[in-house]
Amino acid sequence: MKYALVYKVTTLACIITAIVVVACNRELDKSNPNSPTVDTYFKNSTELLGGTNAIYSIFHSAALIGREWFFLHDTRSDDVSAGGGQLELPRAQLLNGATVASNAVMNNVWNGLYTVIHRANTVIDNGPNVTDNAALRDRCVAEAKFFRGWAYFELVSQWGPVPLYIKQVTAPDQFQPRAAADAVYTQIFQDLKDAAAGLPATTTDNGRATRGAANAVLGRAYMQKGDYANAKTALLAVNPGNSIYSLRDNYLDNFDEEHEFNSESIFEAVFFDRGDNNFNWGYTGDDQPNAQPQSTVRNQEYSPIAWRNLIPSNKFLNEFENTATGAAKTDPRFAMSVYQTGDKYNNNANTLTDAEQNGNSSVVNGVTKKISWRKFMLIYKDNNGFHPGGINQRIIRYAEVLLMLAECENELDNPAGAIGYLNQVRDRASVAMPHYPTTQYPTGNKTQIARAIIHEKTVELGGEEIRNRDILRWRKKGYFTTDPISYYKARDEFLPIPQAEIDNNPKLAAGGIDKQNAGY
Repeated sequence: MKYALVYKVTTLACIITAIVVVACNRELDKSNPNSPTVDTYFKNSTELLGGTNAIYSIFHSAALIGREWFFLHDTRSDDVSAGGGQLELPRAQLLNGATVASNAVMNNVWNGLYTVIHRANTVIDNGPNVTDNAALRDRCVAEAKFFRGWAYFELVSQWGPVPLYIKQVTAPDQFQPRAAADAVYTQIFQDLKDAAAGLPATTTDNGRATRGAANAVLGRAYMQKGDYANAKTALLAVNPGNSIYSLRDNYLDNFDEEHEFNSESIFEAVFFDRGDNNFNWGYTGDDQPNAQPQSTVRNQEYSPIAWRNLIPSNKFLNEFENTATGAAKTDPRFAMSVYQTGDKYNNNANTLTDAEQNGNSSVVNGVTKKISWRKFMLIYKDNNGFHPGGINQRIIRYAEVLLMLAECENELDNPAGAIGYLNQVRDRASVAMPHYPTTQYPTGNKTQIARAIIHEKTVELGGEEIRNRDILRWRKKGYFTTDPISYYKARDEFLPIPQAEIDNNPKLAAGGIDKQNAGY
C-alpha cells in the first residue's frame, strides 16, 4: 500500500531555507509574531519531524527525483539516446558532451542537493533541542544524516570537490570553499554510518529511509572511492541473514505502480497520480500550496506515446543476450525493459505502432525499428498521451546490492563469490538465464568476471540512473578498451561547477582548489 507521504512544509520550508538578512533601517528590523523563526521553532519532536519531512519534499521535487535528477544521470550514461530533435537544449548538451556552467538541468540538481543538505543540517543541529520524544528525535536526525550523506555522494561523484556545509547556515556570509573529494567522502561515510546506526531495519511508514538504505548508499560510496573491503562490509549489512530483502520473481514488479515497496525495494521516492494530469514544473519542495501530493513527470518525458525525449541507446539494446547472436537463450529482460512496435499496451487493448512513437528509430541486431522505454512507464495500463504519473522511483533495489557485492568479491580476488552473486540475479524466475560462465561470457579470470559484471549490471539495471557512475569507476580501472561515452575527454570526468555558484560564493576557491573544474 502507498502511504500518503504528503508533508506540511510550506511554512516550515520557508523557515529552514531562510538566511538572516540584516536590515539597513532599524525601523524595519522587526519580527512577525505570526511567523516562527529557527530560533523559536524545533522545540519538540513534532516540529523536528516537520523539518525532516521538508527534506523528503525537496527530494521528491522537480529539481531532483521528480524530473531533473533522472535526466542528469541518464544523459551522462550510454543507456540512452535522444528520442528526436525535440530534446531541449540543456538536456542535449548533457547528452552530447557540450555542457556549460549555466546548464539549467545541472543547476537545478545542484541547487536541489544543497537544499537537501541545508534542511538536513537544520534538523541535525536542532535535534538536541528536542527532549519530549527521544526515539522520534533520534530517528529524525538519522534520516537527516542519511539524506545529507546521499546528497554529498551525488555531488562529489559528479562534480568532484564541492563546498562542504555541515552546520546550518544562519547568515548570508557563511560561504564555504570547495573541499577536497577525500574530505567530502569522509563526511559521507560518517553520515551514512550514523544513519545506519539510528534508522530502523524496516518501517511501516513506507517511503522513509531505513538501515538497509543507509548501508546500500554507504556501499555505493565506498565502491566509488575504490575501497572494496569496506564496501563489502556495508553491503552485507543491508540484508543480514537474507531476512529482509529478496528478488521478486517477476522482474516487472520493480517498475509498476501495483508492486511498490515490494521485497526487492530498499529505498524509493514516493509519487502520486493526482488525477488531474497537472505536473508542478517549478516545484522545489516549499512552494506547493496545501502540501498536495507530488507526481513525477518521468512517464511524460520517456513514454512511447508521449514526448519520448530519451530512448534506449543502440548500445544498451544490443547488450542483451540473444539467440540470434549465439546465446543459449534470449534474455527476457529485454522485453521487460523496453517497448517496441507491435507490443501490446493499455492492458493489452492497444498495439504500439511506429506512428505513435515520436522521433528516432533504433537498430537491434541489424534490424531498424522503433523502441522506447518500458521501465516506469504507465502505458501498461492506460493510453494517455499526457500523464504525469504516480509510479514510485526505485532508488535502490536488492538486485543492485547483489551485483555490487559481485564486483566487491571480484576486486577482492574471490571469483567464486563474484560468480555466485551474478547467478543469483540471473536465477530470478521470470529471467532464468543460464549460469555464468557462458560461451559469450567466460569467467576464467578477473578481467573476464569484470566483463560479466559490466554486462549483468547493464541488462539488469539499465535506465535506472546507475550506469553513469559505474562508467566513472570502471574507466579508472581500465575495464574499457573503447570508452563507452563517444565524446569523452578528460574534462568530462566531472560536471562544471555551476556559474551561479562561482558568481555568488566569494570563498569558493579559498581552500586552494580552483573555482571551476579543468576544461570548462
